[in-house]
Amino acid sequence: MSRYIVCATTTKYWRPGKNYLEEIIKSVGGKVADGDFVVVSEKAISVASNNIIDEANVMPNLSARLIAKYWMRIGWGYILGPICYFRERLLRYLREYPIKSGSRHKMVALQNAGFLQALMFGSEGGIDGSNLAYSYVSLPLENAREVALKIRQEIESRLQKKVFVVIADTDKTYSFRNFHFTPRPKPVEEIHSFGGFISYVIGRMLKLKKRATPIAVAGCKLYAEEALEIAEIANRVRGSGAGRTVWDMAERFNVKLTGVSWEMLETVKHKPIILVRKKR
Repeated sequence: MSRYIVCATTTKYWRPGKNYLEEIIKSVGGKVADGDFVVVSEKAISVASNNIIDEANVMPNLSARLIAKYWMRIGWGYILGPICYFRERLLRYLREYPIKSGSRHKMVALQNAGFLQALMFGSEGGIDGSNLAYSYVSLPLENAREVALKIRQEIESRLQKKVFVVIADTDKTYSFRNFHFTPRPKPVEEIHSFGGFISYVIGRMLKLKKRATPIAVAGCKLYAEEALEIAEIANRVRGSGAGRTVWDMAERFNVKLTGVSWEMLETVKHKPIILVRKKR
């Protein structure tokens, strides 16, 4: 039985340039209480902060093209994908991985996350194209801790509520007893980040417990286990918006991979802010 009460706040899609602090204040006002955990999506903050790249303007090099053409189609489509228990539909997508746009995406991953991250099948180093329009991808926050502190300060000064803020990413952290690890760079303390795609494959292959990854915490000291529990509770309630992957998103709107518009995304309910409260 859960020891938490959860409340999701539905908002309009946060386009680039959106004042996410104002959106958070509007969304939690009248709902938030002292001691609540305010869990905010890292991707939503990145998009609103213009922390995005248009891959249509990227020129891939030979390494990026080779990764897209061979590593993704063969390595993930026929070897690593089955080992990681991917569903048949995802395996089919990977075996038909788009070489042109995929090469540009892998170039962005090489430039911003490094080689081992670029070998991931998706969300390379926290780079993600799902729930973004056209050829845009979001980058991970470099200042997540500072952003979490700012959100907490705004809530305290404007709503007079003392809360704890967690910024979380959907990328998974895997747990083996008390050892927690993730391919995602820069998680909170006590979660180990290493190996890029290697740690992902290990976690999936061994069917280890997996949960959303907390990136920053402000207002309190959370041990990894509790931070992971709160991040995962929020992740389950938040859902996947327009789709878990760019393929799901394109299929939902019946367009090509780079054909999803901002207007289409605005037709979907988004839940970038989740309130998690301990039961008294």
